[in-house]
Amino acid sequence: MDEEYDVIVLGTGLTECILSGIMSVNGKKVLHMDRNPYYGGESSSITPLEELYKRFQLLEGPPESMGRGRDWNVDLIPKFLMANGQLVKMLLYTEVTRYLDFKVVEGSFVYKGGKIYKVPSTETEALASNLMGMFEKRRFRKFLVFVANFDENDPKTFEGVDPQTTSMRDVYRKFDLGQDVIDFTGHALALYRTDDYLDQPCLETINRIKLYSESLARYGKSPYLYPLYGLGELPQGFARLSAIYGGTYMLNKPVDEIIMENGKVVGVKSEGEVARCKQLICDPSYIPDRVRKAGQVIRIICILSHPIKNTNDANSCQIIIPQNQVNRKSDIYVCMISYAHNVAAQGKYIAIASTTVETAEPEKEVEPALELLEPIDQKFVAISDLYEPIDDGSESQVFCSCSYDATTHFETTCNDIKDIYKRMAGSAFDFENMKRKQNDVFGEADQ
Repeated sequence: MDEEYDVIVLGTGLTECILSGIMSVNGKKVLHMDRNPYYGGESSSITPLEELYKRFQLLEGPPESMGRGRDWNVDLIPKFLMANGQLVKMLLYTEVTRYLDFKVVEGSFVYKGGKIYKVPSTETEALASNLMGMFEKRRFRKFLVFVANFDENDPKTFEGVDPQTTSMRDVYRKFDLGQDVIDFTGHALALYRTDDYLDQPCLETINRIKLYSESLARYGKSPYLYPLYGLGELPQGFARLSAIYGGTYMLNKPVDEIIMENGKVVGVKSEGEVARCKQLICDPSYIPDRVRKAGQVIRIICILSHPIKNTNDANSCQIIIPQNQVNRKSDIYVCMISYAHNVAAQGKYIAIASTTVETAEPEKEVEPALELLEPIDQKFVAISDLYEPIDDGSESQVFCSCSYDATTHFETTCNDIKDIYKRMAGSAFDFENMKRKQNDVFGEADQ
């Protein structure tokens, strides 16, 4: 270990593993350590099921009705991948796709007035949806066509909208869309967690809706993908990649000290040895004095013996409860996966409800989601603090990731990865050189 590295990475969460993979592919000498004996840090998948019960101090352990413990891989942080999103592009760029198998998530649903509805995202679905009346449907269809044709480099497609100055609120007004439609467009298509976006320039929202539609167009049932055997496979895939390019991995390795000289990182001390480095990447748990708390997320993992009602018996789905519908500032999300993804015993389903904490009684806040899941065989409640770095690392060369937020997809995590990459390398992460590997994530056989 007494060696000189370009980059040392502490923690094997997804953000850290992707950066470690990208740095290795780019020819950097990387040492990657984790104090835990397993991969994934905060974003790991727990197996066997007994381990999950232990982790949540449920000492009696799982009942026999739960099947074999090793058939379970339960994500601590539930997220899906957008089929056309940034994480899939990173998987293709680094060719990590060869280690993973994905399935399309079967449906995306939105909550309105106590019921759940399938999210319409194509013209045909919009016209058949019960979410809107007939005239509303026509206006929504016009809006979808406008978004699909919108090209920020071609003013002819603007129809009087200025992407940099017109607010999204004004765009909705232009198409005369009602509050319910605005709710599901902003929260289930553009995937915003709050309503702050309404008064910001519309370009970002239009691009988010495009991403949703393009992701949906790829595989048809929903825009989301999920890896077989759980999200814990993702960091491991990037870890393999890093190892192929000469990266060194050490699990179960305590970090005694991060060594600084003149305010700049020079190495990491572990079990009496020092590894030297020019740059350091880590998650917030390794540098508690360099991060600030930015809120909390509650996640409730629920084990069910049945699919969720009104989802056409889908074996996987997402439900978004827009904040407006339940008088909150931020949305509540439900991610559901099942035995079909090799993450649960036969006939069992895992639904995870999550949201940003707003009150002193977080469990009460997710009740609308839990009501949709009844009856629940077993609940595991986790309330996590969200941390973010207090500086950008330019002086210390210590680059810290942000905690994983309540969103149900990886777009915000990818933004963090690109941001850290840019601060470390001095130039933006470039997706362009992925063109040569632009294959589908799936082989044809999985369709």
